[in-house]
Amino acid sequence: MPNGSIASPASLEDAKFQDPYKTAKGEERAVVALTHLRTLWFNTGSLCNITCRNCYMESSPKNDDLAYLTLGDVTRYLDEVEREGYGVDEIAFTGGEPFMNSDLIAMLENSLSRGYRVLVLSNAMKPMWHAREKLLDIRSRHPEALSIRVSMDHYSREKHELERGENTWEPMLKGLKWLAENGFNLTVAGRTCWDEIESRSRQEYGRLFAEQDIPADASNPASLVLFPEMDAHLDVPEITVSCWDILGVAPETMMCATSRMIVKRKGATSPVVVPCTLLPYDPAFEMGEDLSVSPETVHLNHPHCARFCVLGGASCSPD
Repeated sequence: MPNGSIASPASLEDAKFQDPYKTAKGEERAVVALTHLRTLWFNTGSLCNITCRNCYMESSPKNDDLAYLTLGDVTRYLDEVEREGYGVDEIAFTGGEPFMNSDLIAMLENSLSRGYRVLVLSNAMKPMWHAREKLLDIRSRHPEALSIRVSMDHYSREKHELERGENTWEPMLKGLKWLAENGFNLTVAGRTCWDEIESRSRQEYGRLFAEQDIPADASNPASLVLFPEMDAHLDVPEITVSCWDILGVAPETMMCATSRMIVKRKGATSPVVVPCTLLPYDPAFEMGEDLSVSPETVHLNHPHCARFCVLGGASCSPD
């Protein structure tokens, strides 16, 4: 494989991930139980200011399959969390590009005023740039509670723009440096789809951070998160109940053991609960309109469950 190319595994077998209870080989499928709800995610809407080659959320300037959440939607779930005493300590916002949602700043204010830690995933481009005065105001009142994770798909402009499109590097870097200069808590999210060993990637990210005065520790997986590539059409093993012992992985370390996400379908009258950030579109993973009545177990019946969480060891949460 040429240096820097992206791997292309075989296509997914049609028989896989069809039965929530059994794999294609008839083995019992693995499940993950909710241990406690620690992080509540909100997908603010699938619209984004750019179109990436392989966006985890299929976001783009034209994809509005997930409607914008409103402040009222978020407030409803925050009220439920407090009413039911779930013990949530972090509220997180993803998209699309969250800063395209005009209610985002009010959502952040609402979450922070209740004492939660708040995480926003952003490409740090023009939508965030337009909100910088409001962000400065929020930071002045909640200096430690707000964190922003910026997507930088590679430490080089060439490969970052191979994924995100031409002229996306400089606006991203400008936004990231602005966050750093103004003392925001920030982390960076990259990808592992490149033909590079992780230690090399972290070393090169670290060199870039030092050159640009970005206070992110590239050696720390919580500060520089490197996500495995995801494509639901590419082959990946199904996860059975015996895989936990074989792989040495505990089900309680999976993202869906401590997280849920709220999404709102285009045209829907109400948002719904889904198990995690990776499955915003599949109706088979809808868990009802309220957290209190949503199922407490998740059957790992999707390629993303295997590739990203179990085999990739990744999580969208910061810890």
